[in-house]
Amino acid sequence: MLLTSFRDGEGCKSYIIGCEESCAAAIIDPALDQVDRYLGEIAKQGLRVRYVIDTHTHADHFSGARALRGELGAPIVMHRFAPAPYVDLRVEDEQSLPLGALRLRILHTPGHTRDSMAIYVAGHVFTGDTLLIGGTGRSDLPSGDPEQLHASLFGKLLSLPDETLVFPAHDYKGRDHSTIGDERAGNPRLAQSERGVFVELMNGLNLSAPTHLTEALRTNMSGGKTVRQMLAEAGARVPFMSMDQLRLRLDKRANDFIILDVREKDAFAAGHVPGAVHLPRGQLELRVNDALPDPGVEILAICEFGKISTLAAATLRELGFERAAALDGGMAAWRERGHPVEAAPST
Repeated sequence: MLLTSFRDGEGCKSYIIGCEESCAAAIIDPALDQVDRYLGEIAKQGLRVRYVIDTHTHADHFSGARALRGELGAPIVMHRFAPAPYVDLRVEDEQSLPLGALRLRILHTPGHTRDSMAIYVAGHVFTGDTLLIGGTGRSDLPSGDPEQLHASLFGKLLSLPDETLVFPAHDYKGRDHSTIGDERAGNPRLAQSERGVFVELMNGLNLSAPTHLTEALRTNMSGGKTVRQMLAEAGARVPFMSMDQLRLRLDKRANDFIILDVREKDAFAAGHVPGAVHLPRGQLELRVNDALPDPGVEILAICEFGKISTLAAATLRELGFERAAALDGGMAAWRERGHPVEAAPST
Protein backbone atom coordinates (compact mmCIF):
# COMPACT_ATOMS: atom_id res chain seq x y z
CA MET A 1 0.00 0.00 0.00
CA LEU A 2 1.22 3.49 -0.86
CA LEU A 3 1.01 6.00 1.99
CA THR A 4 1.97 9.67 2.18
CA SER A 5 1.35 11.75 5.31
CA PHE A 6 0.82 15.49 5.52
CA ARG A 7 0.90 17.80 8.54
CA ASP A 8 0.08 21.47 8.93
CA GLY A 9 1.30 23.91 11.54
CA GLU A 10 -1.65 23.30 13.87
CA GLY A 11 -1.24 19.54 14.27
CA CYS A 12 -3.79 18.49 11.66
CA LYS A 13 -2.83 15.34 9.75
CA SER A 14 -4.07 14.05 6.41
CA TYR A 15 -3.12 11.20 4.13
CA ILE A 16 -2.97 9.93 0.60
CA ILE A 17 -3.24 6.15 0.38
CA GLY A 18 -3.02 4.14 -2.80
CA CYS A 19 -2.88 0.73 -4.38
CA GLU A 20 0.57 0.02 -5.81
CA GLU A 21 -0.82 -2.28 -8.50
CA SER A 22 -3.46 0.03 -9.93
CA CYS A 23 -2.32 3.50 -8.72
CA ALA A 24 -5.88 4.08 -7.47
CA ALA A 25 -5.79 6.43 -4.49
CA ALA A 26 -7.85 8.07 -1.77
CA ILE A 27 -7.24 11.26 0.18
CA ILE A 28 -8.23 11.14 3.85
CA ASP A 29 -9.10 14.23 5.91
CA PRO A 30 -7.77 16.83 3.48
CA ALA A 31 -7.27 20.39 4.72
CA LEU A 32 -8.13 23.34 2.51
CA ASP A 33 -4.73 24.99 2.88
CA GLN A 34 -2.93 21.81 1.80
CA VAL A 35 -4.79 21.24 -1.48
CA ASP A 36 -1.87 22.25 -3.70
CA ARG A 37 0.41 19.84 -1.82
CA TYR A 38 -1.98 16.95 -2.42
CA LEU A 39 -2.24 17.76 -6.10
CA GLY A 40 1.52 17.95 -6.42
CA GLU A 41 2.02 14.61 -4.68
CA ILE A 42 -0.65 12.93 -6.77
CA ALA A 43 1.00 14.14 -9.96
CA LYS A 44 4.43 13.11 -8.69
CA GLN A 45 3.30 9.55 -7.93
CA GLY A 46 1.07 9.22 -10.99
CA LEU A 47 -2.02 8.39 -8.94
CA ARG A 48 -5.70 8.46 -9.87
CA VAL A 49 -7.82 9.61 -6.94
CA ARG A 50 -11.00 7.58 -6.55
CA TYR A 51 -12.26 8.98 -3.25
CA VAL A 52 -11.90 12.10 -1.09
CA ILE A 53 -12.79 11.04 2.46
CA ASP A 54 -13.56 13.09 5.55
CA THR A 55 -13.66 10.92 8.67
CA HIS A 56 -15.99 13.40 10.39
CA THR A 57 -17.24 16.98 10.37
CA HIS A 58 -14.16 18.94 11.38
CA ALA A 59 -14.54 21.76 13.89
CA ASP A 60 -10.97 23.07 13.98
CA HIS A 61 -9.98 23.42 10.33
CA PHE A 62 -11.51 23.79 6.90
CA SER A 63 -12.00 20.68 4.83
CA GLY A 64 -10.36 20.61 1.41
CA ALA A 65 -12.78 17.98 0.12
CA ARG A 66 -14.83 20.25 -2.13
CA ALA A 67 -11.77 21.92 -3.62
CA LEU A 68 -10.26 18.51 -4.41
CA ARG A 69 -13.50 17.27 -5.93
CA GLY A 70 -13.44 20.29 -8.20
CA GLU A 71 -9.84 19.58 -9.24
CA LEU A 72 -10.01 15.79 -9.48
CA GLY A 73 -13.65 14.88 -10.06
CA ALA A 74 -13.50 12.31 -7.24
CA PRO A 75 -16.58 11.83 -5.01
CA ILE A 76 -16.62 13.10 -1.43
CA VAL A 77 -17.18 10.26 1.06
CA MET A 78 -18.54 10.67 4.59
CA HIS A 79 -20.67 8.69 7.01
CA ARG A 80 -24.40 8.87 6.38
CA PHE A 81 -24.87 10.95 9.54
CA ALA A 82 -22.70 13.75 8.17
CA PRO A 83 -24.83 16.93 7.96
CA ALA A 84 -22.97 18.35 4.95
CA PRO A 85 -25.25 18.56 1.88
CA TYR A 86 -22.37 18.27 -0.60
CA VAL A 87 -21.41 14.65 0.23
CA ASP A 88 -21.53 12.41 -2.86
CA LEU A 89 -21.20 8.97 -1.28
CA ARG A 90 -22.58 8.26 2.20
CA VAL A 91 -21.34 5.08 3.87
CA GLU A 92 -22.25 3.04 6.94
CA ASP A 93 -20.59 0.77 9.48
CA GLU A 94 -18.83 -2.29 8.03
CA GLN A 95 -19.33 -1.27 4.44
CA SER A 96 -16.26 -1.19 2.22
CA LEU A 97 -14.93 0.79 -0.71
CA PRO A 98 -12.77 -0.83 -3.40
CA LEU A 99 -9.43 0.84 -4.12
CA GLY A 100 -7.68 -1.26 -6.71
CA ALA A 101 -6.60 -4.43 -4.91
CA LEU A 102 -7.33 -2.81 -1.54
CA ARG A 103 -10.57 -2.59 0.40
CA LEU A 104 -11.36 0.35 2.67
CA ARG A 105 -13.39 -0.95 5.61
CA ILE A 106 -15.68 1.61 7.23
CA LEU A 107 -15.93 1.60 11.03
CA HIS A 108 -18.54 3.93 12.49
CA THR A 109 -16.95 5.42 15.62
CA PRO A 110 -19.27 8.10 17.04
CA GLY A 111 -18.40 10.04 20.16
CA HIS A 112 -16.17 12.85 19.00
CA THR A 113 -18.95 13.61 16.53
CA ARG A 114 -22.03 11.65 15.55
CA ASP A 115 -20.66 11.08 12.04
CA SER A 116 -17.14 9.99 13.05
CA MET A 117 -15.75 6.97 11.29
CA ALA A 118 -12.42 5.19 10.96
CA ILE A 119 -10.97 3.62 7.82
CA TYR A 120 -9.26 0.23 8.14
CA VAL A 121 -7.13 -0.94 5.24
CA ALA A 122 -4.28 -3.45 5.00
CA GLY A 123 -3.30 -3.38 8.67
CA HIS A 124 -3.65 0.40 8.97
CA VAL A 125 -6.47 2.28 10.66
CA PHE A 126 -7.10 5.97 10.03
CA THR A 127 -8.91 6.98 13.18
CA GLY A 128 -9.89 10.59 12.52
CA ASP A 129 -10.27 12.33 15.88
CA THR A 130 -11.63 9.30 17.72
CA LEU A 131 -8.32 7.72 18.78
CA LEU A 132 -5.19 9.87 18.90
CA ILE A 133 -1.62 8.96 19.77
CA GLY A 134 -1.60 9.03 23.56
CA GLY A 135 -5.08 10.51 23.72
CA THR A 136 -8.59 10.56 22.31
CA GLY A 137 -10.75 13.10 20.59
CA ARG A 138 -12.83 15.40 22.76
CA SER A 139 -16.54 14.74 23.18
CA ASP A 140 -17.82 18.21 24.12
CA LEU A 141 -18.26 19.67 20.64
CA PRO A 142 -21.58 19.64 18.71
CA SER A 143 -22.95 16.05 18.39
CA GLY A 144 -20.19 14.67 20.66
CA ASP A 145 -21.06 12.07 23.29
CA PRO A 146 -18.63 10.55 25.83
CA GLU A 147 -20.63 7.33 26.19
CA GLN A 148 -20.58 6.78 22.44
CA LEU A 149 -16.87 7.58 22.41
CA HIS A 150 -16.27 4.93 25.07
CA ALA A 151 -18.13 2.34 23.00
CA SER A 152 -16.25 3.29 19.84
CA LEU A 153 -12.88 3.03 21.54
CA PHE A 154 -13.28 -0.02 23.75
CA GLY A 155 -15.88 -1.86 21.71
CA LYS A 156 -14.52 -1.27 18.24
CA LEU A 157 -11.06 0.24 17.69
CA LEU A 158 -9.35 -1.62 20.55
CA SER A 159 -10.73 -4.90 19.20
CA LEU A 160 -8.43 -4.54 16.17
CA PRO A 161 -5.16 -6.56 16.26
CA ASP A 162 -2.42 -5.06 18.43
CA GLU A 163 -0.11 -4.69 15.45
CA THR A 164 -2.59 -2.46 13.58
CA LEU A 165 -0.92 0.83 12.72
CA VAL A 166 -2.82 3.89 13.97
CA PHE A 167 -2.87 7.09 11.91
CA PRO A 168 -4.97 9.85 13.54
CA ALA A 169 -6.20 13.13 12.08
CA HIS A 170 -4.33 15.12 14.73
CA ASP A 171 -1.06 14.97 16.59
CA TYR A 172 0.53 17.92 18.35
CA LYS A 173 3.93 16.41 19.14
CA GLY A 174 5.25 15.58 15.69
CA ARG A 175 4.59 11.83 15.92
CA ASP A 176 3.84 9.86 12.76
CA HIS A 177 1.83 6.86 13.93
CA SER A 178 1.27 4.37 16.73
CA THR A 179 -0.22 0.90 17.08
CA ILE A 180 -3.38 -0.38 18.71
CA GLY A 181 -1.20 -2.38 21.12
CA ASP A 182 0.80 0.69 22.13
CA GLU A 183 -2.37 2.70 22.69
CA ARG A 184 -3.97 -0.07 24.70
CA ALA A 185 -0.89 -0.27 26.92
CA GLY A 186 0.12 3.37 27.29
CA ASN A 187 -2.67 5.77 26.38
CA PRO A 188 -3.73 7.51 29.63
CA ARG A 189 -7.25 8.14 28.32
CA LEU A 190 -7.67 4.38 27.96
CA ALA A 191 -6.26 3.46 31.39
CA GLN A 192 -9.73 2.94 32.83
CA SER A 193 -12.02 0.85 30.66
CA GLU A 194 -15.04 1.21 32.96
CA ARG A 195 -17.58 3.37 31.17
CA GLY A 196 -18.60 5.59 34.08
CA VAL A 197 -15.00 6.47 34.94
CA PHE A 198 -14.24 7.28 31.29
CA VAL A 199 -17.34 9.43 30.90
CA GLU A 200 -16.49 11.34 34.07
CA LEU A 201 -12.97 11.90 32.78
CA MET A 202 -14.18 13.25 29.44
CA ASN A 203 -16.81 15.49 31.02
CA GLY A 204 -14.19 17.01 33.31
CA LEU A 205 -11.63 17.99 30.69
CA ASN A 206 -12.81 21.62 30.39
CA LEU A 207 -11.02 22.21 27.08
CA SER A 208 -11.00 25.55 25.28
CA ALA A 209 -12.92 25.82 22.03
CA PRO A 210 -11.01 25.51 18.73
CA THR A 211 -9.96 28.86 17.28
CA HIS A 212 -12.11 28.64 14.15
CA LEU A 213 -14.96 26.59 15.64
CA THR A 214 -17.93 28.58 14.35
CA GLU A 215 -16.52 29.26 10.90
CA ALA A 216 -15.20 25.72 10.46
CA LEU A 217 -18.53 24.15 11.42
CA ARG A 218 -20.43 26.58 9.23
CA THR A 219 -18.37 25.91 6.13
CA ASN A 220 -17.84 22.18 6.67
CA MET A 221 -21.50 21.54 7.45
CA SER A 222 -23.11 23.82 4.87
CA GLY A 223 -20.70 23.90 1.96
CA GLY A 224 -20.34 27.67 2.36
CA LYS A 225 -17.14 29.58 1.79
CA THR A 226 -14.51 30.51 4.34
CA VAL A 227 -13.52 34.13 4.82
CA ARG A 228 -10.10 33.25 3.42
CA GLN A 229 -11.70 31.82 0.28
CA MET A 230 -13.81 34.93 -0.19
CA LEU A 231 -10.75 37.15 0.21
CA ALA A 232 -8.71 35.02 -2.18
CA GLU A 233 -11.44 35.11 -4.80
CA ALA A 234 -11.89 38.85 -4.40
CA GLY A 235 -8.12 39.38 -4.49
CA ALA A 236 -7.92 37.55 -7.80
CA ARG A 237 -10.44 39.95 -9.35
CA VAL A 238 -9.04 43.32 -8.28
CA PRO A 239 -5.73 45.17 -8.67
CA PHE A 240 -3.93 46.80 -5.76
CA MET A 241 -2.18 50.11 -5.22
CA SER A 242 0.87 50.27 -2.99
CA MET A 243 1.09 52.72 -0.10
CA ASP A 244 4.11 54.37 -1.68
CA GLN A 245 2.14 54.99 -4.87
CA LEU A 246 -0.79 56.42 -2.89
CA ARG A 247 1.55 58.70 -0.97
CA LEU A 248 3.13 59.86 -4.26
CA ARG A 249 -0.24 60.72 -5.73
CA LEU A 250 -1.24 62.57 -2.59
CA ASP A 251 1.99 64.58 -2.68
CA LYS A 252 1.30 65.51 -6.30
CA ARG A 253 -2.18 66.61 -5.24
CA ALA A 254 -3.64 64.43 -7.97
CA ASN A 255 -7.37 64.96 -8.14
CA ASP A 256 -8.04 62.24 -10.67
CA PHE A 257 -9.29 59.44 -8.43
CA ILE A 258 -11.53 58.81 -5.42
CA ILE A 259 -10.17 57.42 -2.16
CA LEU A 260 -13.07 55.47 -0.67
CA ASP A 261 -12.81 54.64 3.03
CA VAL A 262 -15.15 51.70 3.74
CA ARG A 263 -14.70 51.53 7.53
CA GLU A 264 -17.38 52.40 10.05
CA LYS A 265 -18.13 56.02 10.96
CA ASP A 266 -16.16 56.21 14.20
CA ALA A 267 -13.02 54.72 12.65
CA PHE A 268 -13.22 57.13 9.72
CA ALA A 269 -13.75 60.11 12.02
CA ALA A 270 -10.76 59.18 14.17
CA GLY A 271 -8.39 59.40 11.23
CA HIS A 272 -8.33 58.72 7.49
CA VAL A 273 -6.27 59.35 4.38
CA PRO A 274 -6.55 63.04 3.47
CA GLY A 275 -9.36 63.68 1.04
CA ALA A 276 -10.99 60.30 1.48
CA VAL A 277 -14.73 59.85 0.94
CA HIS A 278 -16.58 57.79 3.53
CA LEU A 279 -18.94 54.96 2.53
CA PRO A 280 -19.17 52.00 4.96
CA ARG A 281 -18.88 48.58 3.36
CA GLY A 282 -22.23 47.56 4.83
CA GLN A 283 -23.96 50.38 2.94
CA LEU A 284 -22.00 50.12 -0.29
CA GLU A 285 -24.64 48.53 -2.51
CA LEU A 286 -27.40 50.78 -1.13
CA ARG A 287 -25.61 54.12 -1.47
CA VAL A 288 -23.17 53.57 -4.32
CA ASN A 289 -25.28 55.32 -6.96
CA ASP A 290 -25.54 58.49 -4.89
CA ALA A 291 -21.96 58.48 -3.63
CA LEU A 292 -20.30 57.45 -6.89
CA PRO A 293 -22.38 58.68 -9.84
CA ASP A 294 -19.56 58.21 -12.40
CA PRO A 295 -18.85 54.52 -13.12
CA GLY A 296 -15.75 55.47 -15.10
CA VAL A 297 -13.90 57.07 -12.22
CA GLU A 298 -10.83 55.44 -10.64
CA ILE A 299 -11.61 54.32 -7.09
CA LEU A 300 -9.22 53.19 -4.36
CA ALA A 301 -10.91 51.31 -1.50
CA ILE A 302 -9.32 51.52 1.95
CA CYS A 303 -10.13 49.80 5.26
CA GLU A 304 -8.30 49.18 8.53
CA PHE A 305 -6.32 46.05 7.60
CA GLY A 306 -6.75 45.65 3.84
CA LYS A 307 -9.30 42.84 3.82
CA ILE A 308 -12.70 44.53 3.78
CA SER A 309 -11.40 46.95 1.15
CA THR A 310 -10.52 44.00 -1.08
CA LEU A 311 -14.09 42.71 -0.84
CA ALA A 312 -15.40 46.24 -1.43
CA ALA A 313 -13.29 46.71 -4.56
CA ALA A 314 -14.49 43.37 -5.93
CA THR A 315 -18.09 44.38 -5.27
CA LEU A 316 -17.56 47.73 -7.00
CA ARG A 317 -16.23 45.96 -10.07
CA GLU A 318 -19.28 43.69 -10.10
CA LEU A 319 -21.42 46.82 -9.95
CA GLY A 320 -19.74 48.26 -13.04
CA PHE A 321 -16.93 50.35 -11.54
CA GLU A 322 -14.22 48.72 -13.63
CA ARG A 323 -11.43 50.96 -12.33
CA ALA A 324 -11.91 50.03 -8.67
CA ALA A 325 -8.77 48.89 -6.82
CA ALA A 326 -7.79 48.26 -3.21
CA LEU A 327 -4.96 49.62 -1.12
CA ASP A 328 -2.29 46.99 -0.53
CA GLY A 329 -2.54 47.15 3.26
CA GLY A 330 -4.79 49.22 5.49
CA MET A 331 -5.02 52.28 7.68
CA ALA A 332 -3.21 50.51 10.51
CA ALA A 333 -0.09 50.10 8.36
CA TRP A 334 -0.57 53.59 6.87
CA ARG A 335 -0.42 55.13 10.36
CA GLU A 336 2.53 52.97 11.42
CA ARG A 337 4.54 54.28 8.48
CA GLY A 338 3.87 57.86 9.51
CA HIS A 339 1.86 58.78 6.43
CA PRO A 340 -0.51 61.76 6.70
CA VAL A 341 -3.86 61.33 8.42
CA GLU A 342 -6.72 63.75 8.86
CA ALA A 343 -9.60 63.54 11.26
CA ALA A 344 -13.20 64.37 10.51
CA PRO A 345 -14.32 67.71 11.98
CA SER A 346 -16.18 67.38 15.25
CA THR A 347 -19.87 68.09 15.17
